[in-house]
Amino acid sequence: MVLTGERTIPGLDVENYWFRRHEVVYQQLAARCSGRDVLEAGFGEGYGADLIADVAQRVIGVDYDDAAVAHVRARYPRVETLQGNLAELPLPDASVDVVVNFQVIEHLWDQGQFIAECARVLRPGGVLMVSTPNRITFSPGRDTPINPFHTRELNAAELTELLVDGGFVMDAMLGVFHGPVLRELDARHGGSIIDAQIARALADAPWSDELLADVAGVTSDDFDILDAADHEIDDSLDLVAIAVRP
Repeated sequence: MVLTGERTIPGLDVENYWFRRHEVVYQQLAARCSGRDVLEAGFGEGYGADLIADVAQRVIGVDYDDAAVAHVRARYPRVETLQGNLAELPLPDASVDVVVNFQVIEHLWDQGQFIAECARVLRPGGVLMVSTPNRITFSPGRDTPINPFHTRELNAAELTELLVDGGFVMDAMLGVFHGPVLRELDARHGGSIIDAQIARALADAPWSDELLADVAGVTSDDFDILDAADHEIDDSLDLVAIAVRP
């Protein structure tokens, strides 16, 4: 798939930081999908749905983009792919145990309708897991998102309100943070390895050998996922919400 900035793609050195930041959430939450029927709503490149297929009984993936659907069908045959609108999920009522929606909800225009659809397709007691950039740290001080593919970014309170208003009961609010290795890289690159990458992208400038090597060397183990009860959630890079359909 072509790198456009709309979705994260594995196997690219310049994209590796963002890929690993997304991958860690799949890795740490996959156990909640063990032996269950899982829907990934918005699967992008498909690597996450395939990772979940290692443990799930069944993985269904829905994405609006025809090219993404064709790519996942060809590359990840364990994922049952459907083309469809996330605001009108092409699944029957009460048909899955888990809905996964990682780094997607910020792209949606009607977030409330999507949450309602998740409640509809989940069985009673089913779990919805959502990750999204934390608006406070991702687009600080801005009324509109920095990423042109995002429609509405959320902070932890706003994400909680969205899920509760949609009929869900919150189970956990987690945050993704830089671990020790990434904090060292932040210091090495002027205080933020994220800003160092964005500055070069905005200026269409070449990457230094040092920055490229550091970004390419990032692993999912370099990120920490911490509970809001134990750490200041507003300082997190990404939010990870886990909610239950009553």
